[in-house]
Amino acid sequence: MNIELDHPDWAVAPAEAVDKCTAFIRATLAAAGRDSLVIGLSGGIDSAVSAGLAARALGADKVLGVMMPYATSSAASVVDAVKTAATVGMKTEKVEITAMADAFLADIPSGDLIRRGNVMARCRMIVLYDISARDGSLVLGTGNRTEDLLGYTTMYGDNACALNPLGQLYKTEVRLLARELGLPETVLTKAPSADLWEGQADEDELGYTYAEVDRLLVHMIDQGLGGKQLETLGFASDLIGRVAARVKAMAFKRTASPVAEFPGRAVPEDIEPAADGEAFPDGGFH
Repeated sequence: MNIELDHPDWAVAPAEAVDKCTAFIRATLAAAGRDSLVIGLSGGIDSAVSAGLAARALGADKVLGVMMPYATSSAASVVDAVKTAATVGMKTEKVEITAMADAFLADIPSGDLIRRGNVMARCRMIVLYDISARDGSLVLGTGNRTEDLLGYTTMYGDNACALNPLGQLYKTEVRLLARELGLPETVLTKAPSADLWEGQADEDELGYTYAEVDRLLVHMIDQGLGGKQLETLGFASDLIGRVAARVKAMAFKRTASPVAEFPGRAVPEDIEPAADGEAFPDGGFH
């Protein structure tokens, strides 16, 4: 099936997004003195698009996709991850996380799906950062702007990365990018899911579609419209209230952990070693 995708007037043109994202990837790696990336390849559209962008930026031989299924993961997810890797031309590894995750999950009730899903997401990031240290590569992020604003992500799990080309692109724009990059149709058309438990679907959990909430977020966040203005555009007051409350409540996930400041101590983002100082040794912590 070849579906047609709506291109809202607010969305970044896919070709422009590809150019900006690939330039960002190349510049970030150059600044870090690295030349390769590792990415968790889930079979979903976000990781597929990030992988496709990385391959465009660096060459597919510089990108490693890691499939990390749990015992209850959908078999179709692995199939779609393999299809993505074949389309992109990238290398892959498969690391089962069942034994690792089960060591943590033993004391978490089977019905506590959020806690269990968080464990799996953080186990996967342990795997990626270990491979990053092994290969001297950087971990490529896959989270989009919609998930970031809604806090629909696991801290130090799927939102952990060294760089993220999709962070300012809404889910709607990611779907357009998937078509632009020529990614597999099954990845493009499948229902969005983090695949953290059987039958899990993003839009069922959120209570609204990505297309609906993306349009609302653009007007609410990027254009700064208030509740009454949003209602005149056809948004239900209940949806406006729920989304606004969630964006506000999840702000802690979008900022660095607060640190007590002391006079004379530069904040981390402003630190730049002197050009003539002793070079840092290669390697170290990732």
